[in-house]
Amino acid sequence: MNAILRLLVLLPGVLFLVMGLRWLLAPRGIAPEFGLTLQSGVGLSSQIGDMAAFFLLLGICILTALVTQRRFWYYPPMILLSLTALSRVLAWLIHDAALPMNLITPEIVVALILLVASRRLPDRA
Repeated sequence: MNAILRLLVLLPGVLFLVMGLRWLLAPRGIAPEFGLTLQSGVGLSSQIGDMAAFFLLLGICILTALVTQRRFWYYPPMILLSLTALSRVLAWLIHDAALPMNLITPEIVVALILLVASRRLPDRA
């Protein structure tokens, strides 16, 4: 069972890392997947910098948690994904933004997988 859980944690970890690298190296290809059009100037710098950092942090923390078997590495990506999902819902409620369940659902599912993994996988706290 733990082997399956490790795989369920490894897959989004690698995916997030790849997404972060795509934001750095080929933002035109990944921006539309998030409903974004690339800005210019400082806006483009912010988009690439923020989105790359977001996904690289997720991937690095998840993979570090798997390698080090330390529970606390699961918490930053769990918090980040949960806050992202919550912020999307609040944007919908407060600002009349779209409610992209195709983005919210994976954020919640991965956060829950990481919660389970933080309880079952680490050998050390």
